Amino acid sequence: MGCVPSKILIVDDSSMMRRALRRWIEQNPNWKVCAEAPNGAVAIEKVKELLPDLVILDLSMPVMNGLEAARHIKEIAPTTPMVMFTMYVSDALTKDAQAAGIQCVVSKTESVVNQLITSISSLLHEPVA
Repeated sequence: MGCVPSKILIVDDSSMMRRALRRWIEQNPNWKVCAEAPNGAVAIEKVKELLPDLVILDLSMPVMNGLEAARHIKEIAPTTPMVMFTMYVSDALTKDAQAAGIQCVVSKTESVVNQLITSISSLLHEPVA
């Protein structure tokens, strides 16, 4: 890997969840949180402005949810991988998420950190630390 860390955008309406995700992500020296957004509408602006290498989206947020935001992000940055990080995982949601351009759906409830870190590593084509 080069010396420039991958830029990750965190999108979640919970400031507590955004802080926790930032702590987990930035333990990996190859990753840097470039910004946080409290909803999908802000996320779209951040993607345009910062061109992150990966976007982590919550599903349920005010103003614009994660699925709708993903559809817009896919148009703006079609090669940027997206992870949906949500409490509400189902086969139907996974199908809708993939149709919106999201590569994987990770539950906030099950071994959260390990599964999310593994998904990020995979999407950024890096070995898991």
